[in-house]
Amino acid sequence: METIQDVQGLQFTPADPDYAKQRDQYASSSYPNSSHMNPGLIVQPFDVADIKLVIEHARENNIAIAIRSGGHQYSGASSTSSNNIQLDLRNTFKRRDVDLKYLPDHPQGPSVRASVSYSLDEFHTFLASNGVFVGHGQCSAVHLGGHVQTGGYGLLGRSFGLLADSVTSLHIVDHAGVQREITPGDPSDLFFAILGGSPGNFGVLTHFVVKVQRDVDHEGSVGMRAVHLYSKEKLATILGYLANTSDDVDFPRNYDLCVSVMSENCEFSKAVPGLEHKVRRDLDLLKSDPMPPVIFVFAQFVSFGDGVAHDPEWFERFEKGSIITTGVETKPVSELMRQWIMPRAREYPFPYVKRTYCTNSTALSENGWAQWATDRMDAIVAPKNNGQFLVAQLQAFGGKHSVFARNGDKKATAFSWRDTTLCMVLDNFHLPENRRDAEAWAQKTDDQANGPEGMFSTTDRRVLWGSYGNFNLDAVWRTYYEDEEKYERLKKARVLADPDGTFTPNSFCVPRAVDSTSRPM
Repeated sequence: METIQDVQGLQFTPADPDYAKQRDQYASSSYPNSSHMNPGLIVQPFDVADIKLVIEHARENNIAIAIRSGGHQYSGASSTSSNNIQLDLRNTFKRRDVDLKYLPDHPQGPSVRASVSYSLDEFHTFLASNGVFVGHGQCSAVHLGGHVQTGGYGLLGRSFGLLADSVTSLHIVDHAGVQREITPGDPSDLFFAILGGSPGNFGVLTHFVVKVQRDVDHEGSVGMRAVHLYSKEKLATILGYLANTSDDVDFPRNYDLCVSVMSENCEFSKAVPGLEHKVRRDLDLLKSDPMPPVIFVFAQFVSFGDGVAHDPEWFERFEKGSIITTGVETKPVSELMRQWIMPRAREYPFPYVKRTYCTNSTALSENGWAQWATDRMDAIVAPKNNGQFLVAQLQAFGGKHSVFARNGDKKATAFSWRDTTLCMVLDNFHLPENRRDAEAWAQKTDDQANGPEGMFSTTDRRVLWGSYGNFNLDAVWRTYYEDEEKYERLKKARVLADPDGTFTPNSFCVPRAVDSTSRPM
């Protein structure tokens, strides 16, 4: 494929020496033989004018565009095949005070205007420097474009909802190359569709405005991080506590809880900086080879200035028996969120088999789920030299006071499964020669987790940011969207936003209502 005339930014074809480096993204190692991450042309636009040139070129030549902001999409859907173009926005919009700006006097309250080009690490550093915060994810290398369009799930999910729930406007370049600002209630349904429909298929998102919270309005907030040496018994106990929290319909809004598990050699001192200085015993632990498997607990209580204080006993149960802990710290929420971000871009340098499950169950503390989940994880963590490495993350979202659930009632966005009580992510990183073992483990977990008699959920519920399995979204849409009415609404919005198929670079997208076909992967 030829480069595009008059584009000021960088362009790479497969013949270029740097092409392999530029096309590489998070999913590349897991799909080494796939054609869907080999774009015919990579364009790194200099500005909006370049984006318009790419869109015009694509329309005139019947070529599709895949949009990348960071490249963390687990199925590789932010890339495309040799028939198409990848529009790489990682470094396009990074001018301070223009592309990342604090708006303390915004009509809808203190807000931040951010571009899609910033990473979560950069975004949060900026927020904290202004004494404000908003919920977002943990992976520092994730960029805001894909993150906000897939929700922005994060540690403040119960107390404040998704990152996307706080968005008040979106700025896009549409299929005709026109710059537009999209706000809730937009007659084309684009605000609803961009936030929760398949990312990158409704136009080129460049910026968004998000309402933020001020630290000073939440004084008295506390948080705790604790690391436990892994044991099957310890994990079952902690998951039992997590299940109790998840099942409690009346659990206060103030609390957020996340539990993570990592296999040996995870270098957890780098995964959560600062904790290495809190070792309570065995100072040689951090130097051991291999490093032992561990269990992380992240727990927070956000004060809403109503005089309600945190329950020390709730924190103590997660801290008891830990080898490293911060203790319960009173800090601004922006600082507590800083500790939540994992500075490493990837836990293990291996391919992975991914699973992300959601449930609306309120019986996990009664049906044996904690022991079952422990057994499934232990099957990877306990054996030595099995060529498999677990990274698990489990987070509570439920209860009638959960803002994650309440925001879903507004129906302003298309994100599904707002009745989720618990989300469970199980990533099996593996040596290339152990892929069949990893897939067999995941399949067994699928069979036992979901279904009428499932240990976790009666139905298969997935989220777009944690996609896995079938790459044809239309074939498995019921796992991502809860009803046909919403899915049909998204299809109608797509045909208006993408009448020529310009933003249909692969099959992992909501199809257009009048034409459910996709371009070659």
